Amino acid sequence: QVYVVFSEELKCWCRALVESVWCQADGYQLRCFLVDYAKYCCVASENIRVLAGAFAEIPYRAKKCRLHCTKPLTLHIDYCENTAKIGPAKRWDTAAIQHFRKLLD
Repeated sequence: QVYVVFSEELKCWCRALVESVWCQADGYQLRCFLVDYAKYCCVASENIRVLAGAFAEIPYRAKKCRLHCTKPLTLHIDYCENTAKIGPAKRWDTAAIQHFRKLLD
């Protein structure tokens, strides 16, 4: 379900999908994906509203996607044997993400 949340970073109300909820001392925090900005943000529970009426039917401007059959790789360094090999990784490293964004621009 799509909600409306107030983004402190963007200083406006945005449509969002709630990814997760966790409890803190001052209330609940929600991790949200902003469907029109392709960004993740955390918002307090008092900054979320139900999306009403025809606004829920407007298509999203951003979509979550993945590269088909592309797995993250990283450089594995073995200091004992003085070797370096490229191998699988659990997640993309920061340099790879920055390089990909430059290619898209």
